[in-house]
Amino acid sequence: MLGGTRLTREHESLTTTRLKLRRPTVDDAEAVFYGYAQDREVTRFLVWRPARDLDETRRFLGSCLEGWASGKELTWAITLSTSGDLIGMVACRPRGHMADLGYVLARSYWGKGYMTEALSAVVDWLFSRPELYRVWAVCDTANVASARVMEKVGMTCEGILRRWNVHPNVSSEPRDCYVYARVR
Repeated sequence: MLGGTRLTREHESLTTTRLKLRRPTVDDAEAVFYGYAQDREVTRFLVWRPARDLDETRRFLGSCLEGWASGKELTWAITLSTSGDLIGMVACRPRGHMADLGYVLARSYWGKGYMTEALSAVVDWLFSRPELYRVWAVCDTANVASARVMEKVGMTCEGILRRWNVHPNVSSEPRDCYVYARVR
């Protein structure tokens, strides 16, 4: 369910010029683990530590499938249209009239516009839902690249949330985060 609307198969896949976003499977564990989940630079500003092994990654993917089943968190695997290679993920967590976002991309694909393309597809899909009025996300104030991606998809910085999130790969203390949103 998304804001009272039952999800159908058409929501499980989004296509852009260079990408296909699809529902992940447990079989994606190796691509996720070796592609980015254990990379300390990729996980630097995330709220989770680098994955320790494939089983941990399989459990994560299992939770992604549970999120789809409940409608509480929708996670898409970002794959290249040409090869099908999994290069990252985008997730949204709908809550009433709004949804928040999270995303991750393998380091070898940084700076090529892939995350902007993927995030734009998800934001556009979310705003096609009549019940949604706000899409938002946060990033560590030191994560300039993530802030720039949000700006490129039409999100506006609304301010700084002081001591908002613990990014355990940077500090055990809560860190300041920018909050970005796009509203209807």
